[in-house]
Amino acid sequence: MIKNMKSANELKQLLQSIDRKSYPAYKALAGSWQFQGYLLVIDHVQGDPFASPSSLHVEIEGTRAGFPAAYYEKDCFRIALQDFLTRQISSQFEKYNFKAKGSGKSGLLSISRCGQEVLQRSACEIKNGKLTVRFQAGFPAFGRTINAGELQKILFEFLPSCVENSLFYEKLDKKKVEKCVFLSEDQEALRKILQKEGLVCFVANGSILPRKSGVSDKPLLNSVPFASPASMERTFLLPHHGEIKGMAVPEGVTLIVGGGYHGKSTLLEAIQSGVYNHIEGDGREFVITEDTAVKLRAEDGRSIRNVNISLFINDLPNKKDTVSFQTEDASGSTSQAAAVVESMEAGCKLFLVDEDTSATNFMVRDELMQKVIRKEKEPITPFIERVRDLYEKAGISTIMVAGSSGAFFYIADNILLMDCYKAVDITENVKTLCREYPAPRLSASGFFVPEFQRVFPSCKQNGKAGKEGKAIGGRPSGVRERHEHMKVKAYGLESFSLDKESVDVRYLEQLTDGEQTAALAYLLRLGLEKVFDGKRTVQQGVELLYDTLQKDGWEAFCSSYVPCGLAKPRIQELYACVNRFRQ
Repeated sequence: MIKNMKSANELKQLLQSIDRKSYPAYKALAGSWQFQGYLLVIDHVQGDPFASPSSLHVEIEGTRAGFPAAYYEKDCFRIALQDFLTRQISSQFEKYNFKAKGSGKSGLLSISRCGQEVLQRSACEIKNGKLTVRFQAGFPAFGRTINAGELQKILFEFLPSCVENSLFYEKLDKKKVEKCVFLSEDQEALRKILQKEGLVCFVANGSILPRKSGVSDKPLLNSVPFASPASMERTFLLPHHGEIKGMAVPEGVTLIVGGGYHGKSTLLEAIQSGVYNHIEGDGREFVITEDTAVKLRAEDGRSIRNVNISLFINDLPNKKDTVSFQTEDASGSTSQAAAVVESMEAGCKLFLVDEDTSATNFMVRDELMQKVIRKEKEPITPFIERVRDLYEKAGISTIMVAGSSGAFFYIADNILLMDCYKAVDITENVKTLCREYPAPRLSASGFFVPEFQRVFPSCKQNGKAGKEGKAIGGRPSGVRERHEHMKVKAYGLESFSLDKESVDVRYLEQLTDGEQTAALAYLLRLGLEKVFDGKRTVQQGVELLYDTLQKDGWEAFCSSYVPCGLAKPRIQELYACVNRFRQ
């Protein structure tokens, strides 16, 4: 039972009493208000009409919402239903957005804008038998004078209509709800098949891989549907879709080659996005990839902290330690070497690599260069000399787009040619050709799986200290005790900041939504102030943070209320953002 809950009529009376008062009088609206069919909670009231909008949420008892109990039983059902309902209420909000008039953000009604992927979001949660939908509203004003009549329209006309038409099963198209939930079960079934059959990726025949444009992730109209080479085609049986055929990529090393603009990178981008489920109509509904897959790339200028990159880089002329390597300004090769080892630490079982975004000297050294620069004078052991051992000794497969060096043909298990967007298996032909040419150096000695014992230092804060090293208020000098004291700000898919420290995530290509970036900021904030105590390893800390998110939800990471605008990232991206935190 929610304390201090009041009726909708009392809210209406309060609104009338503060009409034409100064904007801060809106603060009196914070609290819980019982409407017919749902509870409205005003979590946070904006300071003025030009500030960030107010945060609200509605709660509906699961029995009243009326969705079949079976839709709550499996995680994949629940997450798909949450995503579906978020899209439904978002389309309703668009009808009423800014229909209430006023200055600044007055009249705004907004919720998460979902993309093509199905993500677990704070905007809509089904938990403990209750449906919770979080959103934002701009409380109307003329200048900074309250316009209660316009807010009354939002809360008593617009919002009830949106809730009724989007969050109750009896008002929705039941076939659409069913298709959404059943698609998620098929996708989950296909993921389990990959694990069982020793596969790292499946691309269904008929999939539409190209995207509409650089700023639109929707499918490109009139593009060539994907068709599997006969040699790699497999047929599987799914619970609802039934029989499905497509290209099944086995564990090992797979090479994607072809001329420029023939679809190599398009295929790899679809595969890297396959770690997420996609909505119906996306074209990539049944492009399913090993969950832990990580896209590797060069990242000049990033910081590296105590990473053992000696598998790839050794005997530097300046005698710098590469067993516990650190730098504030990594080169392309050192950043990519660190990314490999950090991804191993994060539990990655599949590397995705595109030559176009890789450091050339990290990837390969041709025969002439090997003769000119002797092995003992070259500190870099290129990726090509480690890729077989990564698979055979560490169990990590690789799918790679290559276009400039034929050396990779020698180490590949499967070779796909993209020819005018059509996939052709050329493995046997290329292996025959390889016998006619001397093989370059393809392996290096001394392979090992690093031990991951890096300890993240405890987070200290410079503060005013009192006598005997005590901070004002009696806390130990410089130690944060409450995570809400760190100010969080996210900047789309580019970066986020904690207080004055910025974390650059623009090269984490598998982040697909700015709300995931915001969630990473909240996760890292709790890590810095509660988890990374100078004793836990990076692995222990990240695992604890992610387990907390899984078990306790968003509430564990937020202070007074859970905001709309958070989307669950993968644990691989959490590792990556911890590794990019420069402090």
